[in-house]
Amino acid sequence: MKRTDLRNIAIIAHVDHGKTTLVDEMLRQGGVYRENQATTDRVMDSGALERERGITILAKNTAVHYKDVKINIVDTPGHADFGGEVERILKMVNGVILLVDAAEGPMPQTRFVLERALALHHRVIVVVNKIDRPDARLDEIEDEVLELLLELDADDEQLDSPILYCSGRAGTASRSPSEAGVDLRPLFDTILDYIPAPEGDESGELQCLVSSIDYNNFVGRIGIGRIERGVMRQNQEVMISNFYSGESPKRAKIVSMYQFDGLGRLPVTEATVGDIVCFSGAESITIGDTVTSTLAVEPLEFVKVSEPTLEMTFLVNDSPFAGREGKFVTSRHLRDRLYRELLKDVSLRVTDGETTDAFNVAGRGEMHLSILIETMRREGYELACSNPRVLYKMIDGVKCEPIERVQIDVPEEYMGTVMEKLGSRKGELQDMQIRGSRQKLTYIIPTRCLFGYRSEFMTATRGEGIMNSTFEGYAPYRGEVTMRYTGSLVASEDGEATSYGLFYAQDRGPLFIGVQTPVYEGMIVGENPKLGDIEVNVCKQKHLTAVRSKGADEALTLTTPRSMSLEEAIEFIDDDELIEVTPKSIRLRKCILNTPLRKKAQAAKRNALKNS
Repeated sequence: MKRTDLRNIAIIAHVDHGKTTLVDEMLRQGGVYRENQATTDRVMDSGALERERGITILAKNTAVHYKDVKINIVDTPGHADFGGEVERILKMVNGVILLVDAAEGPMPQTRFVLERALALHHRVIVVVNKIDRPDARLDEIEDEVLELLLELDADDEQLDSPILYCSGRAGTASRSPSEAGVDLRPLFDTILDYIPAPEGDESGELQCLVSSIDYNNFVGRIGIGRIERGVMRQNQEVMISNFYSGESPKRAKIVSMYQFDGLGRLPVTEATVGDIVCFSGAESITIGDTVTSTLAVEPLEFVKVSEPTLEMTFLVNDSPFAGREGKFVTSRHLRDRLYRELLKDVSLRVTDGETTDAFNVAGRGEMHLSILIETMRREGYELACSNPRVLYKMIDGVKCEPIERVQIDVPEEYMGTVMEKLGSRKGELQDMQIRGSRQKLTYIIPTRCLFGYRSEFMTATRGEGIMNSTFEGYAPYRGEVTMRYTGSLVASEDGEATSYGLFYAQDRGPLFIGVQTPVYEGMIVGENPKLGDIEVNVCKQKHLTAVRSKGADEALTLTTPRSMSLEEAIEFIDDDELIEVTPKSIRLRKCILNTPLRKKAQAAKRNALKNS
């Protein structure tokens, strides 16, 4: 059976190339909105964090109708750290729209997601977006995309992929760069003509691969997947099995069923081959499971998701301020939340740590883990977390480490500074291109050597530089490298920061706190521009005499404290430091809070290094 009335596609691209904006226009021109209906930009980015940061974090489904054909569309993340979302969603579709910026061209994440799509033999429609940019390079972009397809061993059919020229914001598409588009009809027509219709045996026994998971307080866990064979019906008895687990199948019942239509879900009682469905009733369902009929339990193979490359330790908060701001503070709360996250994030790994209060959480990158931490703190969780560390592998008896491919676009005057810094961090220059007054550099560099560099890069390029990276693979360990050349200013007393104490502490380096901020011994209150830590007393009071009054403090001029975001805090901390994360605060602290004990541990570590 061939479903000529249905197409399933995913939109893949690098971050900020305009996927979600294009989906907005496809929804608008696909008849989802009423005429003159008020709409919001980036409607698919429904999460608070997604709207704040302007990025897509979770893949989301929608559907439009064009010429009596239903087009299921999956909007995917563009950031490399959320590549697991893209990898699992590709099993749900028959083709992809590859979006490429008309000025930037193919970027690292473009390469990553396209390679995955080509491996599944999906058909590709290349869409050059943002053609109305003044610096658009339409002819060059076409050549760059073709070169990328050749590099990734695309077959003859994929090399002949159609190319369209779009402006997602204006809602126009054309088949020629010289032709002005009017609407998105050329894109819709190309989808219908080029993307294959779903095929399968409608009369066979049910087989549905679950590629996504949702949750509802009323019905519990909701599985989302595409029906590969047979028909799924409401109230049907089914079996849940997994290709890899080896566990015996579990019996379940389909309680309710929905299909995507526009921005909502329509309840249905029956769905057939090719349909993307949401269903409840299987409480133990997880990503990669196969829903089959009770007569033929045949699990489907799920896509192999790339392994995590970074790990952080999440701990129960044990600072003097523990429990003041958080709602969920115990190890049981922390464990339940982390293991619940595993059910919907296939690229995350959680293992128990050395103690009952610690958990090792491995992910794709710093942003992947920081988004999880930020989500947890907004839910009321309180925790402490360590600095990230890379996960090494032994390959043929050789210690190997994860390597990143980094693409940097900088003005020419800052190129020397950037090259010097990346060279000292064991980066290898692979390619250099001149684009007017800007330089495009491609580096291969160990993942660990990028820790703490992004903020340094933005400072060095006065905010004009653009840096993107994606996982390249594993390579032999490249040796030790010093990446942090500064120390910390550590509070030596408990109390409340005073203007008098801060005034004399700011001579030591930039501060992270202001007046009347509660502090405790071992809390990091600033940065020492030199290596090593310095203990400072920011709670120091000015002794009053008959001549000197408390009001004299008003003459003290304090510098504005540096406010640290969660990502900046992760980049800043060293091996012996932690981040204390609560719903209201982000504090930096030492692992050992007591000053004499901390100094004793540091001396023991130095002696051990000297003896080794």
